[in-house]
Amino acid sequence: MTPIQQAQQKYQELYHQAPKLTVYAPGRVNIIGEHTDYNDGFVMPCAINFGTAVTGTPREDATWKVYAADLNAKDEFSLAEPITQSRHKWANYVRGVVKFIQARCPDFKQGANIVISGNVPLSSGLSSSAALEVSVGKFCQQLGQLPLTHTDIALIGQQAENQFVGANCGNMDQLISALGQKDHLLMIDCRSLETLPTPVPQDVSVIIVNSNVPHDLVTGEYNTRRQQCEQAAQFFGVKALRDVSVNEFKAKEAELTALDPVVAKRARHVVTENQRVLDAVEALKHNDLSRLGELMGQSHDSMRDDFEITVPQIDYLVELAQLVIGKNGGARMTGGGFGGCIVALAPHGKVEAVRKIIEDNYQKQTGLTPSFYVCTASQGVSVVS
Repeated sequence: MTPIQQAQQKYQELYHQAPKLTVYAPGRVNIIGEHTDYNDGFVMPCAINFGTAVTGTPREDATWKVYAADLNAKDEFSLAEPITQSRHKWANYVRGVVKFIQARCPDFKQGANIVISGNVPLSSGLSSSAALEVSVGKFCQQLGQLPLTHTDIALIGQQAENQFVGANCGNMDQLISALGQKDHLLMIDCRSLETLPTPVPQDVSVIIVNSNVPHDLVTGEYNTRRQQCEQAAQFFGVKALRDVSVNEFKAKEAELTALDPVVAKRARHVVTENQRVLDAVEALKHNDLSRLGELMGQSHDSMRDDFEITVPQIDYLVELAQLVIGKNGGARMTGGGFGGCIVALAPHGKVEAVRKIIEDNYQKQTGLTPSFYVCTASQGVSVVS
């Protein structure tokens, strides 16, 4: 059953009536451009065919009754009084979005009974949180007929995650969930918010393999990386590392390394990764899968050695996938790091061989069972008719 069917069916069971409004927002996988978004840089994700549905009906009052079908958990709060944090993390994603929508649209006091259901694997780095935030935001926008664009909804989702949930994420996850285009990767400039759709080559599959090493971005490592990037930007005298070219970095690399070798490594990753995203756009324009694969490989090495966010299980998955793919695509870690998933781009004809080499070797080596998904680049948030 899809998340949409699941949510609607659960709503019917709880309220003995059909819901009036259903919205759906996808998760995402990032093809290249990791930890560049909060440095005002470039990213190239696509929305995927896994996501979150929110379905429900307006109420006569300002109360929100929320049921998370996948967790069998409930929450209730009122828009007539200040929205405070719940002790349940999942509920704070919902409350945070509604709170910041109210901050933008103070007249929004409309209550609702809603049911949420999703199929983005949790703690996998495929942005189940952004799918939830964007679907709740779109539901509010439709419920109150609010003058909010999809970009507004994405940025409100990011604000909720930063200021209410407490994860200092950039804006990529929410933007791609809101703005994704079917059959396209989306190069996003995280400063100007301009987007450039780039078609996924026709004969290429987007493969995601979950290492099933769980990760939690709210833990300190992510926020530490962000502080280190800010220190580096300060050293270069710029607003963000986006403003440092590869040549400018090289010119002052020795000086920064002498000052703080760890900060220098973090900066090297971000500066070179931004360039790799721009190079990847060019490679895709020319349908150059071999060049794209090289860039993905360099991105993975940089995350492993300079940003230090991979783990041995992830490195091993990339190695296995790359053995099969060769020069016909690439593989790398995707997401925040410290576990989660790898993404691979490979010709359709190689998908089964990639699956087989991972099935034959990964569990023996790590004791973990991987989850394997073949995804399609999907449309961003939408109202389900």
